[in-house]
Amino acid sequence: MSGYDFTERRGNHSSSRDKLAQYTGVDPEDGLVMWTAVSRYRTAPCVIEAVRRAADSGLFDYSYYTDDYKNAVGWWMANRHGWTIEPDWIVTTQGLGHAIAMCLDVYTDPGDRVVIFPPVYHEFPLKIARAGRQVVECPLVLTGERYEIDFDAAQSRLDGSETMLIWCSPQNPSGRVWTPAELRAVAEFAERNDLILISDEVHHDLVYPGNRFVPMDVVVPELRHRIITATAASKTFNIAGMKTGNLIIPDAGLRDAMLKRLAEIDYMANRLGLEMVTAAYSPEGAAWADAQIAHLDANRAVFDAGLNAIPGVRSLPLQATYLAWVDFRGTGMSHAEISARLRDDARIGVSPGPGFGSGGDGFQRINFATSRAEVAEAVRRLQAAFSDLQ
Repeated sequence: MSGYDFTERRGNHSSSRDKLAQYTGVDPEDGLVMWTAVSRYRTAPCVIEAVRRAADSGLFDYSYYTDDYKNAVGWWMANRHGWTIEPDWIVTTQGLGHAIAMCLDVYTDPGDRVVIFPPVYHEFPLKIARAGRQVVECPLVLTGERYEIDFDAAQSRLDGSETMLIWCSPQNPSGRVWTPAELRAVAEFAERNDLILISDEVHHDLVYPGNRFVPMDVVVPELRHRIITATAASKTFNIAGMKTGNLIIPDAGLRDAMLKRLAEIDYMANRLGLEMVTAAYSPEGAAWADAQIAHLDANRAVFDAGLNAIPGVRSLPLQATYLAWVDFRGTGMSHAEISARLRDDARIGVSPGPGFGSGGDGFQRINFATSRAEVAEAVRRLQAAFSDLQ
C-alpha cells in the first residue's frame, strides 16, 4: 500500500462531469466520467499543501518566473527523464493547449500546411484549423496491436509548403512510447522537409514498467534549431485547471520570437500554478507519481482483462497514459451502434475514436484514471452492454 488516496472524488465546477451530458449524452447523475484526459482523484499532498500555504499568506500579487520554479522543472527533467535543460530555455504558457496555439501563431502563417500523424489528440487538428492553417494528415499504421510510422507514405502527402510538424510523445490516444530510433526518424523527417517540430510530451511521466520514455531533445540535440518541447505537470498531477505549461526552447532565435509574442499579448504566468508545479516537481511529488503509476497499472490490468473478455472487443496494450484505446471493430457494429450502447446501456461518457482523425473509426478512448471500484463498475457495465456477444 502506498498510503496515498486514489479514490474517485467529485469536485465543484469540474468540466469533465458538468459537461458530460453536453458532450457525450450521458447523465452525470448515474454516468461514469471516462472521457476527458484528467484523473478523478486528489492530487499529491505536497501540491495541496502548496495551495494551503498560498492561501495562508493572503498575498496574490503579480507573478514572475522564480528561480525555484525553473530549478524545480530542471530537477524533474534531469531526475525523471535524464534530460539536462538550461533555466533560460523554459518559457511558461497558459497550459499546453495555449502552448500549441502560440506555436502556430508565432512560427507559421495563415494558410500554412501543418503535419500531424493521426489518430492523434483531437485538439491538434482543431487548433490548426482555428488558426487558419491547413491540416496535413499522415496516418500511422496499425500493425497488429502496435502503431508504426510510414515515412514514405507521409512524404507522399507533402507538397513542400508545410512549415510545422506537431508530434505526440507518448502518443495519445494509443499510449505508444516511441523508441529513440523512431524519434530520430521523426526529427530527421522534419529536418528534410524544413519543418519546425513541436513535440507534445505532456504524458511523459505516465509510463508503465518495462517501457522507457526519452525526450525528443535528448535523442537529437543536434537538431535543436527546429525542436520545441511542450511539457506540463497537468496530466501527471491533475492540475490542468491551473493552466500552467512549459515550452522548452533551446534555440535562442525561436525562444526570443516566442517571448516577444507573449509580451505583445501581455501574457503573465498564473502565480498559484507556478507554486503548485514547484511543489509537484520535488522528491515528494516523485514519490506520489510513482505510487500513481502503480495504481494505474493495476487499473489497466482490470480494465484490459474485462474488455478483452468481450468477443470482438480489444483494448490495445498501453505503454503509457491512462487512456485506453479500445478497438470495437471486431463486433461488426457501426460507430453509431457502439456509441449508443456506451451511452444508453453502459452509461459511460467516452471520447469517440473518429474525433482523433484518420484511423479512429471503430475505436473509443476510455479514461481509467479513477478508483479501482469505478474501473470495475465500468467493466461490469460494458460487459452487460455487449452481453449479446458473449
